Order: sequence, then structure tokens, then C-alpha cells
Amino acid sequence: MKSARKQPPSSARKPRLKLSNQISKDPVKVFCRLRPMQYPSDISCMKIVSDKTLVITPPESAMNFRNGSQKEIQLTFTHIFGEDVQQKEVFKTVSLPLVENLIRGRNGLLFTYGVTGSGKTYTMTGEPNDTGIMPRCLDVIFNSISNYQAKKFVFKPDKLNGFDVQSDTDALLDRQSELHAGLITPRNPKTPRSRKLESDVESNPMMSRETDDSKNISVDNDYVYAVFVTYIEIYNNSVYDLLEEEEVRAKTLQSKIIREDGNKNMYVHAVTEVEVKSSDEAFEVFQRGQRRRRVAHTALNAESSRSHSVFTIRLVQAPLDGEGEQVLQDKRVVCVSQLSLVDLAGSERTNRTKNTGQRLREAGNINNSLMTLRSCLEILRENQTQGTNKIVPYRDSKLTHLFKNYFDGEGQVRMIVCANPRADDYDETIQVMKFAEMTQEVQIARPTVTKLDLGFTPGRRQANKIFKEARARLEKEGHAEAANLDIDIGLVYSLGGPFPDLEIDNPHNDQVILNLMTYLEQRINKRNLLRADLEQKEIEFRKRLVAIEQENNNFRLENAHLKAAGMSHKKKISALEAHISLSEAQIDKLMNKLCTANETIKSLKHELKERNLALNQGLIDKQRVKQKYSTKIQHETDKIKSEFELKSKAQHEQLQPGVANPRYRRSQSADRWVDHRPESLVPVGTVLQPLMRRRRSVTKLTSPKEITDGASRYCLTAQNHDSEGELETKLYKVGFSFGLIFLHIGG
Repeated sequence: MKSARKQPPSSARKPRLKLSNQISKDPVKVFCRLRPMQYPSDISCMKIVSDKTLVITPPESAMNFRNGSQKEIQLTFTHIFGEDVQQKEVFKTVSLPLVENLIRGRNGLLFTYGVTGSGKTYTMTGEPNDTGIMPRCLDVIFNSISNYQAKKFVFKPDKLNGFDVQSDTDALLDRQSELHAGLITPRNPKTPRSRKLESDVESNPMMSRETDDSKNISVDNDYVYAVFVTYIEIYNNSVYDLLEEEEVRAKTLQSKIIREDGNKNMYVHAVTEVEVKSSDEAFEVFQRGQRRRRVAHTALNAESSRSHSVFTIRLVQAPLDGEGEQVLQDKRVVCVSQLSLVDLAGSERTNRTKNTGQRLREAGNINNSLMTLRSCLEILRENQTQGTNKIVPYRDSKLTHLFKNYFDGEGQVRMIVCANPRADDYDETIQVMKFAEMTQEVQIARPTVTKLDLGFTPGRRQANKIFKEARARLEKEGHAEAANLDIDIGLVYSLGGPFPDLEIDNPHNDQVILNLMTYLEQRINKRNLLRADLEQKEIEFRKRLVAIEQENNNFRLENAHLKAAGMSHKKKISALEAHISLSEAQIDKLMNKLCTANETIKSLKHELKERNLALNQGLIDKQRVKQKYSTKIQHETDKIKSEFELKSKAQHEQLQPGVANPRYRRSQSADRWVDHRPESLVPVGTVLQPLMRRRRSVTKLTSPKEITDGASRYCLTAQNHDSEGELETKLYKVGFSFGLIFLHIGG
């Protein structure tokens, strides 16, 4: 049966255009900071009446004074910082709430706005001994999350303005790859020649700074955190990545494009996101990008920024699993919040800066982007105050296009307007101050962050730590089974907090119903999750109970077998004890015999030792006598041998024949010669020729007797060639006497 409920009236079905009036909004908070006078002779045109009110008096050189409208102008800001205010106080008042919102998961945007030379960059960056807003933000963030940071590469950018959650193994591989790349990369690699920026000189040197560890913010210790930073500049209405790798940068810088992600958030596509683990590392990355930022010298500022710079700190946080040990591997539970710190380039007037050429073009683009920002804020204010629905021209400038989401209610927006109270800057400063005061009238929707309740036990990280310490203590005490204990912290069985406020005071307010629907959906999801967890625990409990019962039965059977075996062992032990007693008696008897035998052996050894000593003494005496008689025998032998040699020598001298030299015999005339000449002998006509009176010539010897028969001498003539090829004749002579041969020297 159909319901008789009628259709709601048309007034109840109006479009939800007016729901924005029911959404909580906050105005853009604008702070004013006055820089000190540069010279004592300068005249100030500003006076601080209270911490929120500022009075500006036009000087005689101002256009208002010449036009006759020299009235004082009174401006109101959220807070005004005088010339002597320290950086620490500015940070605490302006930026610390933005950092707190960042850790709570909300986005934040901070502008520094003013004319050139008004101290915007100093307020944002500061000096080494007096740091500005950006370094102090980094210090507070890392002081707060220092003990809860995820390991590097656990969170990895997905190139679509989001982050993926990697396992510990994948993160470890990425860390090893980074380490390996750092080891093989030379310290001063030769990179492709890139376009030289005017800030690449020593105007932006690397500087060290003092860190502030005194301030921190409480965080949820059941989450892990990671910090990523990006640094871009908007130059001539184009976006450039200041952290892009040197190898990628070509001669002409490649501009980036602004895109919209799946959640309708604007981001710079393909921008470099660097994961940092400390405030010093993040500040070093900032300085690396700062060296590439475009600055130039103008008539009003020695280092005038020629571009808008945006340094973004992105905080990624994800809950731990139910055991409080590992990051939950689910991209949907990752919360990403960001804080954008924007250092706007100062507005300029050409007649004062004396810019020409490239500087003039840069100044024109800077002023155009600032005018677009002003137009967007004015249209937003008009839509909110007058109920109009004009289109906000965000896309007219890359600066406003990038931060469109903040003005649409996706974050908290704050502005610091920096002013130089010098009277000469009145005409430029008054326009900036009026725009800044008008900006406070713009209302920004208060962002709502719905933290997903997964039903995990609060404080599970600390519980996990305590459990591990207890388990380690048990293992140290000798309980080895403690190593197998599983961590089981479990879910909290609760469907959440109380119901939201259900009171409806406006028929057009559908937000209450939407909140109730969201709450009920969360309760249903939580109930399903808890039911599934309960069923799983019931199954595990039943399995464990069955296993314990089976183990108990096995122990009973084993106990019965052990009792029977124990009785048998007792009988064996009694028999063995009797055998041991008998064996001990036998051992005692044998020990007595052994002692007697040892005594006998000892006495015999002593007697043997004495006999060995006597035997050794006899051998020594015998050797001494032998040595004595051996010496005497040798002496007598030498004496007899000497006498024999003397007698033998004398007898030999008596029997030796007389000395004779056959060569000088007088009977040479009676010698007979055997002249041996070969048939092929070449005649020579030399003066010296052999003279042999009685000779017998032969050409060939057939028997040795031909030499000795009837002859006393023999002469052989031989011819050969010498080393120089000349004929050489040799004579060989032999003499015979009583059967002996005497050699003679011949020529």
C-alpha cells in the first residue's frame, strides 16, 4: 500500500544555494608590520594608535596632499606589529595557529604583501640569528612529530596530488636505491648547461641558522607522519619548479601547468616533492631553491624579488594498524594537509624604480597578478555582502588560480601586509594598505575535517611498545616461549560518540539531515566492522579451544605412559644400586692390591736407578782408559812414520842416476833424419830452410818402425792456411835416445 504522504511544498524543495549562509565562516585575518626606518633622517607618515589601529598622514610630496585631500586615514587590522617587534612574536601570533591546524589536518595559506623593499622576504625567511616565519614553522612541525615520523619512502607521491602507502620492503628498496645513487654520483657532476638566473650569484648564499626546540604541538601518537616540501615561483605569469633537478633543466626553463585533482583541489602538475626528515634538511632544500629564484637590482631595492614564490609544507599522516606497529596499507585513510607560505613580489611604480626592458616587463606582470588577486577578493566580498553571484576570475592569473580552493573554503587564509612608514613611499603604500583592510571583509568558509574512526584501540602504539618491552624482559629472564607471544590489542567495541544536534530551526536547512545521514552511515560501517571482528574472534577462539582440548587429551595419554615407564625405571634403578654396591666392594679390594703393587714398583725403580748409576760410572772409567792409551799409540805411530820417511829419502838420493841433457850431445853429426814430406807440398822460397845431412825422405808412413829403424830423429813438414788466408809451413821434430822420445821445439 502506498503512503498517503503528500509531496512537500515548493518552498521546501528550493535549491541548496542558500545553504552557504548556514556554514560557519571566518574573515581573512590581515596583520600589519612596519619595518624600521633605514636612515635617521627619514620622516614617518604612520602612527600606531593601538595594537589594531593605524593612522596614516599624507606628506607634502603625496598626491593626496597636492589634490587638497590631506586628511588622515585610519586603518584597522587584526593586529599591528611595530618596528621593534621580534620575529618570534610575529610567528607566535600569525603562523603558530596555522601550524596547529596543519597538524590537525587542515590547510593553511599565508601571504606576505607590500610594496618593494617593505620587508616581506625578511618576515618570511629572516636572518641566521633571527629566523622568520618559514624556518620557525619547520621547527615546530618537526619538534611535534619527531618521535612519530614514518621511515623514508613509506609515503610516496602518486603524481596526482596524493600519496601512496608502500610496504616496508618497497620503502627499503627505495632507500637502498637512493643510497646507491648517492654513492655513484660524483660530488661535482657535470650537468647540462642551464639558463643562468640572476639569483645564481652570491646574492643568496647558503646560510646556517639557529633552530628553536622550545615549542611543540601535541599530536596523535597512533599516527605516523611524513613531511614533503615543494618550492615554486610564478614569474611572468608562468609557474616554474625551483627544486627541479639540474639534469632536467634545459637552456629554456620549462613552465608547469596547474591542474585539478579528483577532490577538486588545484595543484602544480609534475612538481618536485622532496621528503625531508628534519627542519635543517627542509631549510637546506628551501635555500637550494632560493638560489634559483629571480631577483634583481632596482632603484628602490638592491635585491628585489621578480617573482612570487610559494613554499608549501605538506604533512602526510596515516593511522597505525590494530596492533600499533605498521602503517595501515590503505590509501583512503591517508590524510594530507598543507601550509603554503607565499612571498609576493612587491608592487612597483616605474617612475620610481626606473625599470626598463626586461625589468619593466617583469614589473608589469607582477602588478597584473596583484591586481587580479585584488579583483578576485573584491568580487568575493561583493558576492557575500550583496548576495550576487558573479564569477570570480581566478583563471586570469596563475597566482589566484593556484589558490582558488583556499578562497572557496578549503583552508584558513591569513595575510601579513608589510609597510615602510617612510613618507616617500606613501603613494604606493596607501593603496596596499587600503586593499589589505578591504581583504578582511572577505569571509572564508571554515573547513571541516572528518576524522575517520576505524575502531582501533587508542594508545595502541604505546601499548605495543610496553608489550614488546615486557616480552623482551621475559626472554631475558629465560622464558624462551615469550618470543612466540602475539600482540593482540583489539578493537574498541563502541559505535562512536553521541548523536549530532537534531534540532531544525530553518525549513531550508538540510545540513542537519546530511549530518545525521553521515553519522548513521559511520555507525553502520562501524557496526559491520565490529561484527566482522567479533565473528573472526569467535572462530579463532573456537579453534584455540579445540586445539587446547586435543592437547589436553594427548597430555593425559602421555602421562599414563610416563607413569608406567617410571615404575619400570624404579625397578631397574634398585637392581643397579645393588650391582653398584657389589662393584664398589670389588673396587676397594683391587685398590688395596694396586697400592701394594705401586709400593713394590717404587722400590724396584729405586734399585734399578742405583744400578744404572754404577754401570754408567764403569763405562766412564773404561772410556777414560781407552782415551789414554789411544793417545800413546798415536804418538808412537807418528814417531815411527817420521823415522821411516827420513831413511827412505836418504836411500832414494843414493840410488838416483846422474843428470843428463840429450839435446846438447856432441855426437849430433852422427844423427840420421827421417824427412817426412807429403806429395802435395808447395815449394817455398824462404831463406831459412831445414838442414839435415843424413836423412831419409818418405811421403807416407805405413808403420811406426819406419821412424825408429836406423834413425835418431824425425821431422814432419805440414802446410796450412792461416787466419788471413796466407800459406803457413810448420816443422815438427822428434829425437830418439835409448828408446825414449825427446820433443824439440821447431819453427
